[in-house]
Formats: sequence, C-alpha cells, structure tokens
Amino acid sequence: MLRSWLAADAGRLVLCGGEPGIGKTRLAQELAGHALARSREVVWGHCVETSGAPAFWPWRQVLRAAGADPDAVLAHDAEVPQDRFRVFDAVATALDRDGLVIVVEDVHWADEASLLVLAHLATRLRNVLIFATFRDPCPAVADLMRSAVRIDLHGLSADEVAELTGPEHAATIADLTGGNPLFVTEIARAVQDGTWRPDQPPRSVRDIVTARLDRLGADARALITTAALIGRDFDVDLAAAASGVPISALDAATTLIDATGHRFAHALTRDAVEASIGTAERRAIHRRIAEAMAGSAHYADVARHWTACGEPEKARDWTIRAAEDAVRRLAYEEGARLYRAAASIEDSCEVQVALGRAAYFAGDLAGCVRAAQRAAELARTPEQVAEAALVLEAAPGAGVNAVATPLCDNALRLAVSPATRARLLAQRSHLAFYRGEQHRLGELSGEALDLARRSGDDRALAEALHARQEACPGPAGRAERLGLAGEMIGLAHRTRSPRGAMWGSLWRIHALIESGELAAAQEELPALRLACERVGGQVPRWHLEVVTACLAQAQGRFAEAREVGRSAYDRMRVIEREPASGAYFALQCGLACHLGPTEDGLALARHFHDPPPRFRLMSKLTRAFLLLRAGFRDEALEWYRRCGPIGEWDLPAFFVVPGLVDAVLVTSGLGLLDDLAEVLPGLETFRGEHAAGNGVAYMGPVSLALGRGHLALGQLDLAVADLSTAVDEASRAGAAAFAAEARWHLASALRATGEDADAVQRAADRAIRALGMTGFTTVDLSSREHEVASLVTEGLTNRQIAQRLVISERTAQNHVQHILTKLGFSTRSQIAAWMSTHPSTPADGPAARTP
Repeated sequence: MLRSWLAADAGRLVLCGGEPGIGKTRLAQELAGHALARSREVVWGHCVETSGAPAFWPWRQVLRAAGADPDAVLAHDAEVPQDRFRVFDAVATALDRDGLVIVVEDVHWADEASLLVLAHLATRLRNVLIFATFRDPCPAVADLMRSAVRIDLHGLSADEVAELTGPEHAATIADLTGGNPLFVTEIARAVQDGTWRPDQPPRSVRDIVTARLDRLGADARALITTAALIGRDFDVDLAAAASGVPISALDAATTLIDATGHRFAHALTRDAVEASIGTAERRAIHRRIAEAMAGSAHYADVARHWTACGEPEKARDWTIRAAEDAVRRLAYEEGARLYRAAASIEDSCEVQVALGRAAYFAGDLAGCVRAAQRAAELARTPEQVAEAALVLEAAPGAGVNAVATPLCDNALRLAVSPATRARLLAQRSHLAFYRGEQHRLGELSGEALDLARRSGDDRALAEALHARQEACPGPAGRAERLGLAGEMIGLAHRTRSPRGAMWGSLWRIHALIESGELAAAQEELPALRLACERVGGQVPRWHLEVVTACLAQAQGRFAEAREVGRSAYDRMRVIEREPASGAYFALQCGLACHLGPTEDGLALARHFHDPPPRFRLMSKLTRAFLLLRAGFRDEALEWYRRCGPIGEWDLPAFFVVPGLVDAVLVTSGLGLLDDLAEVLPGLETFRGEHAAGNGVAYMGPVSLALGRGHLALGQLDLAVADLSTAVDEASRAGAAAFAAEARWHLASALRATGEDADAVQRAADRAIRALGMTGFTTVDLSSREHEVASLVTEGLTNRQIAQRLVISERTAQNHVQHILTKLGFSTRSQIAAWMSTHPSTPADGPAARTP
C-alpha cells in the first residue's frame, strides 16, 4: 500500500490510527524510507502532548524542514476572520511541490488551528502525500475523513511476538501485551538484558521504564526527569540548565531516548518517567524550568510550568502573553483557550475583551457573545464599557445583534473619547441596518463620521466610513457613496491599508454599475485587483470575482460571467455559505434574463439556504422570478404569494430597485395584473436609473421593466415610449444584451399598436444571435404547434395531448419534436419556460417570438 501511494505520484491525506505503541511511527518511517529511495523529499512535523507549544507548531517544523521561513510564511495581520485563509494559502504555496511527502505525528495533540491547516492542505496540495498519525479516540479525524484515506493498525500475532522475543515466553508476552509492538519490544529488551522475570512480568511500558530509572545514577535521573517535564521533544540545554546536571549524564539513559538525543523513545516512555516523580519534586523541577525559561518566546510553556509549581500570578501573566502570541499568529482557537485559562486564574474586563475578539475571529459567535457580556459585567470605566460593547459586530442574523444593541446603547450613554464614541455610533448604525431601522442610519452614521473626522483617529474614520456608505443606499445616496469611496481610498493610501483600498474600490465600482457606467466600472477593476492581491486570501478574491462576473453579465460576456461566478461561489461557500449563495443566485437570475435558467440556478432556487431575516423578502421574489423563467409557474406563484401584501413589503435598502424590477417581471409573467398595477408606481420613482444591487447582478435600465409592465397591462403607448428609452439607456450603458431585449419587446409593442416592427425585430434578432442569448428565439410556431406547446406547459403527456386535440399519440409526439427542433431545445421544460413569457398569438397571426 505504501509503495502504491508513492508510485501514484498523486496527492492524498492518509490518516493512520491506533493505540499508543502500535507502530504508527514505525510505519511512517517505512513510508519515509521508501519515499527517499524514490528520490522524493520527506519532511516531518510533531505535535506535542503538553499544552505549551506555540501555535501552528507542527507546521512550523514542516516549513523549516522544507526550507521555508516559518515566521515569514505565518506572519500575517488580520482584520476580519476570513483573513486567516491567507495564512493557510501561504502554507500551501510554500509546500506545493511535486513529490513532497509530509509526515505529521500525533495529530490528536494538535491545536485546532493546525488541524484547520491540515484540512486545507488536504484539498489544495494535489501532488503532495500527507501521512498523519493519531491516537484513538480522536474526534478531529471525523472532520478530516471527507478528504482522507484511513488505516488502522492492530497488534502483532502470537507468531510475530515469538519472532521478537523467542518462543519460550511468547504466549505469555502476547497475552500480556495484546500484541502491542512497543510493549513487546520493550519486554524483548528486558529478556535480553536479564531483567525479565516470568513470575513477575511488567504490566505496562511504565513498569519497564520505572525499572530502568531505578538503575540510573542520581545525575542521569535528575536530567531525564527534568527532560520529561519539558516534553517528549526537549531542549537538552534547557534540561541541563534547569537540573544543574551536565548534558553528558544523558549517556546513561540511552534506552529511554531516541537517536536524536533530545526526544524520548516514545510518548509512553516520557509518561512513565513523569509518573515516577513525586509531587514535591515535580513542583520544584517545574519552578527550575520556568526560571530557566525566563527569556523564552514559548510563552505557553513557561505559563504551564509556573502553573504546575503553584505560582498563579506569574502563570496568568505568561498565559496572557501566550494568548496574545497565538492571536498574533492567527491561531484564534488557541488564543481563546489561553484567554479562558487566564480568566480562570483571575478574570478582568481586558481579558474578556481579548477573549471575545479571539472567539469572534475563530468563528465562535456564542463564545464571543459570552465574553462581551462578561466584559461588560467586569467593566469599571466608561472606556471599558465601550470596549466591551465593541467586541461584538453587527451581523445579518438576529442572535448577536440582540446582545450587541443594548451593550452599544448603554455605552453611548457614557462619556467616552470622541474616537470611541465615533466607533460606537458606527457600530450602532450597522446594528440599525440589520435590524431594519433604516430611518436611524442617517443620523447615526452622520454623527459617527463627523466625530471620526474631527478626532483624527484613522481606525474610527475607517469604521465610520463603512457605516456611512451603508446608510446611503440606492440612487439617492450614490453621489455620496462615490465621495466616501474616494475618502476611503485616500485613507488607505495614507495608512498603507490594502483592505481600505479594496473597500474604496469596491464601493466605487458598485456605484458606477448602479449608474449604468459599465465601461467606467470596468476600468476600475485593475485597481481593485491590485488591492485584493495585496490583502490576500480567499474572501478578497471572492469580492473581486463577484463584481467581475457581474460586469461580464451586464456587458453580455456570458461565458466569462458563468465561469468567474462559479469560481467565486466555489471559493466562498466553504468559508461563508450565506453570502456565497446569495451573490451566486443573484448572478444566476441576471443570466437567466438572456440565457434562461441553468441547473445551478434551479438548484439554488429550490434548495436555497434560509437567508437572514432582512433578506427573506428579496429571496422569495428572486426565487419566483427564476422559477417563472424556467416555466414552473405554479412554484413561482407559490413563492410570490409568500411575499405577502405589497403594501407591507420592506425590501433591503440596497436592493429596492432590483427587488421592484423582479416584482414587475414576476407579476406580469404570471398575469397578476392588479398586483402589477400596484408595483409599477413604486418602480416609476426610479425612472432613469439602472437595476443593480451591491455589484452582484445587473438587471438593466428601469425603463425596460417599466415598458414590459405597461405592455402586460395593455398600455401600449407607455410601453413603446419606455422600451424606446430602454434601448437608448442600455446602449449608452454598454449593456448590449439588455438593449437587444428592449428592442425585442419594443417590436412586440409596436406590432400590438399596428405599427411596422420589422426593422426593430431584425435589429433585435441580429443582436440576440451575435450575443448567444439562448433564452430568446426568433422562430415562428404554427397555430397547431402553439396549441401543443401550451398543453406541454400545462404538464400534459403526449397521450393526454392527443386525447385533448383528438389526434393520434404519434402525431402529438411529432408535434412536440418539431417544436423542440424549431426552438433548439432538448427538454419539455424548456418549452414550458419559452411559453411562460410567450405572446398568446401564434405565428398564423402576428409573429410569435419570445425569450
């Protein structure tokens, strides 16, 4: 099996499990030997059993062995939780070399951040073999099994035991050890050195090690017991300094340590040595180790030793330093664990604030909420109350906000510095946004921005700019958002913040798309790309890909939009599924305008995640729109009915115009003319604008939807005027597909008024063919074919159609096949989708052409 993995020259994660001493390390060594024989590079990393190792410890060893600088690879600052994926990508990049073999031992002892790296590498490194050992039970293995091969090792047979120990005592030893290779090997040594007594056999490896310790001299014992309290892997110089014994004393303990001279032969060996130390002696040794490590950067290790020798104040100080170091290294789970340990010694507001931030970055929102509440309880000054309130960040869900809002309101009642107050007001504005308190955003964000500007505090200014741009949605706020984008970019340049530059560029591009200036938005993409590359990580790439796909969709580059949009979805859904699904579904709706629904779009429409409360109405409208485009009228109607009375609608601020456009298209397509007449006046107020929300999808000029609505209501003069305007507005915007769509509907409106529409129709048809707008067709159906297509839309089978029209089933089948061939379709559902927006008059009368 080992040889086959190496011969395959392909990457995989292999998880090797079993009890201590079962041979996991031996198998790893065999794998490494075979790999080296094939001239493949092998690097090792060891997780340690003590709680004091620095964050990402096994990967620091692996990176160093691979010739990379761990401090450089793992050195990244974080502003949002997703930034940590930059570290994971950096590790993957440093280790992405064909044929590399990585061995990581004892992952059951790994910190959570190291396990996340392992899971990331398992999916990223296609030509690297990772062999990881673990001791059962290990819950973390279950999460890794989706991308791993698992092997479990078992004990030796009686015959195999006899080969190691000789036949005389083989049966007794096999029964005693259960075939555990380490135990068997240790007993075999005892047999060889004459310490084996059949009448008093050792009951564990511990018994054997204790017997060996008893034969050591005082110096060797002092050195080896000190080493055991340091860990399985120990610093020889530290052990010598803490014990006061020269390193040469280790020569007498060669049966307990491996060939490296600074590692116990097995974790069980170290455990046995530690167990032999009395309580008083143990505390004294821990104190000497802690004192010897006074200048060490292994903060958690020092804290462990001070804890073990009964010095809680020193232990707390070092634990906090260790937590700060873990968070600085982006090992947030380890940082949160250490802050909790510090709080258990002596709690404080500062520790809880730090714990809350670490928990937030680790994705532990419940832990973040608890820490914020506890920090508020422990706060003694107004500034501490404010810091407790700022631990939590506004989120789409209601749970966090329910706690964050009263904390923020309470802090705002107190006298704090201008910069702190600006940050609190910005936080409160975000909370109001997600709580649907749109009427409060202007006041809160405006005061926050004014205070931040006057305070001269860059952090407060950045947070206030975020809050203010969020408070200026839609066409009315576009000019101010463009100004805020410029201010954020200027701040980013002054503070050298790539993330600030990214946000400023995004805001500018969103505003330009919304104003129909697609070419100008396209010109801004290189600046955004540069900022996203400097930030690094998956989330900035997602932002870049989402807006790139939106522009491609708006400008009729459909293949690019599909490819980039799918890449963005795949990149983000493993990090944050809700925004990934929301943005991708919006793009699918935009593409469906001209290509018809895709399998991805229909899958999301029918199995969409439950969106945050603020976006549920928009989710229902977009589902109804896409299902209607697919020809599933009943399902579309059901989702539309779930939207409730139009007068009670409350669309998200940035999606009012797209939401109303969807509503017009759905009500007109379903023939709900009373509802359409109620929706149109609301959309009328946005005449001259373009339907786009936050750069995820573009739905064309508002005049296009108004024209289609008036056409459905039979208001032909209004329809002709609106659709003519839509042709001009879409053309000026560079939205060629929407211009073609507007011409196509304008031709229908002109024909309905009795005017000549041939020239307009020909222009539409040319553009539709040139752009590959497969959701449109320019062929005619006969009266009978139109009748058959209508029955297909009702869901009738060929036999039922034959019975309804009093024709043979074979004739009905031929009609359906002719319709499919004419329209270039392959399924009956495509006919239904085509008919959902098809004019009711067949080609025997005016021309039958439709998307």
